[in-house]
Amino acid sequence: MQFSIFQESRRGGRKSNQDRVAYCYSRNALLMLLADGMGGHLHGEIAAQIALQSITQAFKRAAQPRLPDPGAFLRDALLGAHHAIVQGAAEAGLPETPRTTCVASVVQDHSACWAHAGDSRLYHLREGRILAQTKDHSLVQQLIDSGRMREEAAPAHPARNRIYNCLGSARPPRVDLSATVRLEAGDVLLLCSDGLWSPLSGKIISSAILKDGIMQAVPGLLDEAERRAGRECDNLSAIAMRWEEQPGGTQSEQIPAERKPPQALAAKTAGAGAAQGDYLSDDEIERAIAQIRNAIKRQTDDKT
Repeated sequence: MQFSIFQESRRGGRKSNQDRVAYCYSRNALLMLLADGMGGHLHGEIAAQIALQSITQAFKRAAQPRLPDPGAFLRDALLGAHHAIVQGAAEAGLPETPRTTCVASVVQDHSACWAHAGDSRLYHLREGRILAQTKDHSLVQQLIDSGRMREEAAPAHPARNRIYNCLGSARPPRVDLSATVRLEAGDVLLLCSDGLWSPLSGKIISSAILKDGIMQAVPGLLDEAERRAGRECDNLSAIAMRWEEQPGGTQSEQIPAERKPPQALAAKTAGAGAAQGDYLSDDEIERAIAQIRNAIKRQTDDKT
């Protein structure tokens, strides 16, 4: 596979970063994902981190080196992440289950598909046009779909953060799965949290990527979103992939080194993800989650 990739996550005006973003790949398949921990519930960053770890580990196990069914993988991986969050919260004795939105995409065989729950978005861009984008699972989107609100008015609506579908809720999430789409050289897949897309129109996003390419456009879009949102800026994160390979091209086992930005290889801290070779073992994940559960339990005990 031949592709360029860039990812970055920022705290914005908040005290902590509850976003998590990651990518990993085998010789024949690429996974990208973004999770936005829901701040209206306890420990959204924990839900996002567990989702990231659960889904990337599922990919590591299944992509040997390709996925038998990318769509089924995405559906099962998001549902598996939901159950991991719920189970972790129950074992930690939390009074409330942490919750997160999630969007994930798989690229394989010159094609892409994606799945999501919540309002973290994916855009499929070609030559400055948005060919497809995910539809938010939000009250505002329902109002737009019913004709009771114009899309331009959504950012100012007081219920713009009301999400009715996510990972970690009391009922299993509805995972929306796209059709499989063929990629052409130059196509871009952009996954982003609402901290990026909410202040910016689709036209601004697509025009910037067409003009400057993902390596320059994504940091610029993050800057502009922060500027427009001001002091109350939400966490904002994005991962963008530009497909470089023509149909029928030869397979490449690695991304060319010059196409790996420093952000994509960052250590596993808030907002950072995992690149190839940066996987945690199952035992390491269990130890990390156990430490998280114990820390949360201590915090909860201190407040009672």
